[in-house]
Amino acid sequence: MRPRPPQNRPVNAQVEAFLEGYSIEVMPRTAEKVENFRELLPEGTRVYVAHIEGTPIEDMVATAARLAREGYPVMPHFPARIIRDKATLEDWIARYQGEAGVDQALLLAGGVTKPHGDFHSSMQLLESGAFDRAGFKRLHVAGHPEGNRDIDPDGGRKNVEEALRWKQKFSETTDAQMAIATQFAFDAKPIIKWADDLRDAGITLPIHIGIAGPAKLQTLIKFAIACGVGPSLESLAETRDGCVQAAAALRADRGSRSTGRAQGRRSRLPDRARSFLPAGRDQDQRPMGDRQRRRLRHADRQARIRHDPHHRREQDQDRRHRL
Repeated sequence: MRPRPPQNRPVNAQVEAFLEGYSIEVMPRTAEKVENFRELLPEGTRVYVAHIEGTPIEDMVATAARLAREGYPVMPHFPARIIRDKATLEDWIARYQGEAGVDQALLLAGGVTKPHGDFHSSMQLLESGAFDRAGFKRLHVAGHPEGNRDIDPDGGRKNVEEALRWKQKFSETTDAQMAIATQFAFDAKPIIKWADDLRDAGITLPIHIGIAGPAKLQTLIKFAIACGVGPSLESLAETRDGCVQAAAALRADRGSRSTGRAQGRRSRLPDRARSFLPAGRDQDQRPMGDRQRRRLRHADRQARIRHDPHHRREQDQDRRHRL
């Protein structure tokens, strides 16, 4: 993550407006490779710190403290399923506040199949009251513009939207500002439609749109499958043009242009906060050939099989546990 020299390229005013107030996400192991964040990010940029299963809380807190010292508001992830109990939750909050001055958090269920303890959903974390008691000023929750087959195995959005309605109501009872941070996608259309549908359903929480960071195309596809990115991933395998668009997505500009244009013409697209999600370095952005497209189709089929209810043992569990 070395800073690059400025390049003389025309500035798209709509993209510039769309990206105003953006945030970025790091992991402790990637943050270690950055000598000085001040050379990369404007002071005051919100930085999410992703908490992957197996990462010690000490590493998470140390990364948050370092970012705070360098002038950045830090928003660590709190994945419910890796938090053993209420005492652990309160301990993590106390560490983040005591060592890094943290007063904001992203709450999510987490990608763990079997919870490590008492918590299995972000709603339980909210219901615990721990963040309100600690005086957190901002709480974000996850959004899935293309749905999530772990939560809605039929490919619909019934369960995820019910959870967002619950969180909308909760936002009216807390002093913290709440918002939705979305999963990334390769196409702006599903995001725009999803945002409009939420507004129609009375869900008015601000939406912070996730945009994939620069990475190898293969790396981005791997992350997309793991994160449940749906129809827009499938579209990449259809034509050669789709593969070219995938390369554009790696530069994180296609989605920005599309949603930026949409924001200019549609008042219902949400606020301008954007979050860049890490996937790797900016390499190998050439369009794929036939062999690579076949691999992408195969990967998409494998993802569908993995999420098919006939191939999972836990589909009969309460879907609320996956939110």
